[in-house]
Amino acid sequence: MRVLLADDHPLFRDGVRSLLEARGVEVVGEARDGQEALEAALRLRPDVILMDITMPRMDGLEATRLIKVRLPEVKIVILTVSDEDRMLFEAIKSGAQGYLLKDLQADEFFSLLSGIERGETPISRGLAGRILEEFARRRPDRPEPGAPAGLTDREQEVLTCVSSGASNREVAATLHISENTVKFHMKNILDKLHLHNRAEVVAYAARKGWLPSEKDC
Repeated sequence: MRVLLADDHPLFRDGVRSLLEARGVEVVGEARDGQEALEAALRLRPDVILMDITMPRMDGLEATRLIKVRLPEVKIVILTVSDEDRMLFEAIKSGAQGYLLKDLQADEFFSLLSGIERGETPISRGLAGRILEEFARRRPDRPEPGAPAGLTDREQEVLTCVSSGASNREVAATLHISENTVKFHMKNILDKLHLHNRAEVVAYAARKGWLPSEKDC
């Protein structure tokens, strides 16, 4: 995993760089603000960008939007002190693949970050539940009839489990298939529904009234 760090605090960047490199993660560059993050992303083409929100010149949310337009394949994970719902939802709408708080323990940080290579969405504990609650609050009173057009029965099952917040490993165990098969179905779901990441899948399912009950997955 090749990582770009974007944060306006040099001491914090130094600490995260040391932490990542100690675990064998390559840090290909650093940025002091959103504008530098955009320029560095275009130049370095990292796999993952760890992006702060509040930065001078250009904030992390604007940088995320601009980078995703130019480099949709780059995964951006917000790393911030803010746990405000407004920031969380705006980050996801901007195209961020994850949202982590800076008060994480190192082991939890790496556990969540490593999930991005498996197609999972790294979100700090507690925040994922707030996302589901918000989307559930906005869901229509009556679910739209039927399942998403164009999805196979198996893809519908995967969609149901992913919408409940299950990881690839948990989906595989529930449906008795391999994790690689889950990844294959997730790619098809994203392509068919014209979505970009798992957070958007949950949002889509919520808007359509397809969020599962606990017994569904």
